[in-house]
Amino acid sequence: MKLEGLSENTSYYIRPYLKVGDKEYYGYAQQVKTLGAGKEYHPLDKDEAITDYDGYQLAWSDEFNIDGKPSNEWSYETGFVRNEELQWYQEKNASVSNGCLIIEGKKEKVVNPNYQAGSEDWKTNRNVAEYTSSSLTTQHSHVFKYGRFEVRAKLPSAEGSWPAIWTLGNTWDWPMNGEIDIMECYLVNGKRNILANACWSSPQQWVAVWNRSTTLLTHFIDRDADWMNKYHVWRMDWDASKICIYLDGELLNEINSSETQNQGWNGNTENPFSNDIDGFGHYILLNLAIGGNGGDPSNSLFPMRYEVDYVRVYQKK
Repeated sequence: MKLEGLSENTSYYIRPYLKVGDKEYYGYAQQVKTLGAGKEYHPLDKDEAITDYDGYQLAWSDEFNIDGKPSNEWSYETGFVRNEELQWYQEKNASVSNGCLIIEGKKEKVVNPNYQAGSEDWKTNRNVAEYTSSSLTTQHSHVFKYGRFEVRAKLPSAEGSWPAIWTLGNTWDWPMNGEIDIMECYLVNGKRNILANACWSSPQQWVAVWNRSTTLLTHFIDRDADWMNKYHVWRMDWDASKICIYLDGELLNEINSSETQNQGWNGNTENPFSNDIDGFGHYILLNLAIGGNGGDPSNSLFPMRYEVDYVRVYQKK
């Protein structure tokens, strides 16, 4: 179906209709909103040059310009993974179309093959997942030590969505390996926030020390009512001394690496963001979680769409 004559940045309600013989059938009305004509509403053109930065060279990128499955440089998390979230992660919810990686959150049932009746483990005591999504990672293809990380993306706005751009260290268990949240979007005290965080290990196993930055989503929407319909650029500049995280050029958090030492669990006092360990690096994750800190998705429209235009990693020359 092709609709013509629609205005830009305008909401419409579409109700499917079918006539069979003398009977008429109507579906549920769906709200859709048209995009603007500007580049901020669309993925970059496939032939547009990759940005150059003085003092940096491009180490790796995925421009998502070939339709179909994401490249083999991405691997996938599977099943129930973390935070008692609602989604079952699976590869097929990720695809590339029209110059974008599309991660879809769907309301669909998946039988949990690991189900154990009476289990106290949240990963095994649910016999069915009610939602599905994808989580992609470069864990088995690319790890990086320092550099400029840049991701252009458009976020889902539905209640229950929890999109993220983040990194994990490839050495030691969490949180000793270090986590950097270049972007998370979820509820804090009942209000949606954009977060820019990092964590490392406390003296206790599985207990993290966090450096958090939370910015109310309204901080951005009050300046641009159409903010959620546009693509935005998240950037991390990371070197041996600090981690700086930006959104559209606005500094959200600056983390001093002198303060990020692991605090002694299992004898580990290394710094997961600044050290001289051979092979040390961080890999990238892109995922759309559902539920948990994202809120209650039960009244949201599905599928949810988290769109990533490109991922680029630059390193100093």
